[in-house]
Amino acid sequence: MLDNLLTSFAHRHHVEGLTMPSLIALSEGRGSYSFGKAKALLNFQHRINAELLNHRVITNNAYTAWFEQGDQNLAQIKVFIVQFSVFSNQFLIAQLHKMIHADTLESMRASKEILANEIGVRFKSTGQANGADNIGSTEGSIEGGVFHFGAGHFEWLFNLAQKLDLSFAEIGQPKHGSKSTLFFCDELIRLYGGEDYQISQAASYAVENWAAAGFWGQLIKGLKRFNERNGIHLPLGFFVWHNQLECQHAAHTQEELEALYFTLDLDEDSFIRYGNEMLDGVAAFWDGLDEQRRELGAVH
Repeated sequence: MLDNLLTSFAHRHHVEGLTMPSLIALSEGRGSYSFGKAKALLNFQHRINAELLNHRVITNNAYTAWFEQGDQNLAQIKVFIVQFSVFSNQFLIAQLHKMIHADTLESMRASKEILANEIGVRFKSTGQANGADNIGSTEGSIEGGVFHFGAGHFEWLFNLAQKLDLSFAEIGQPKHGSKSTLFFCDELIRLYGGEDYQISQAASYAVENWAAAGFWGQLIKGLKRFNERNGIHLPLGFFVWHNQLECQHAAHTQEELEALYFTLDLDEDSFIRYGNEMLDGVAAFWDGLDEQRRELGAVH
């Protein structure tokens, strides 16, 4: 019933395309929510779609397209896991910076949720856990959740690395990162974890849209095919869990952008600029992996 009323409201005021939370706030005449700003936001969204979300790392990732085919050799799989493990650990630093630089208590808590879950605090959900390999739910909150060493995301990657005869000392540390991987991680810390809130939010929006664009699914398909082709069982819980998480985050990311636009005097040009800088960093990571896999005898 509410959805129908809001759809009619949006049509009547020519603001179709806004998320439900924004439409509710508009209909209630809440604070800084106005029809003028709503229409400006919709125009800005057209710019975002054309100038940011068309970035090649979202629309045409050569490495993940190749990886999905499952033709990797053992050396290529090992390099991928090592570089991804470096990124996974460095993300903790970026997320800590994002938490420290939060501009409100709510933002700090949202960042803390992600950080605590990364290091091993499971989300406490009222539903059944839907994570793969019994590694926990992707829904709920860390509030009242329980810490487990084995629930740390890096340990999930380590479990996989062990199947490849990679030791703990051979993964995760920055010294194992390629130049392109470390550039990506530095950009995450500079932009996503930066002290300028608008830049941080632009980077966050870019990262979330990249993460929701389907690359997790491509990696899962490629790893499953690698397992089948080689008769081994690399545990895929890390990748399956994140894929499920990003499917849930897609709509929430858009809601966050709209709330940001209505409540702040957003610099549209800077938002697109820094969002693209973040995606350039992401692209550098995948480009580096693509170069490495070619050197290791990629199957074309």
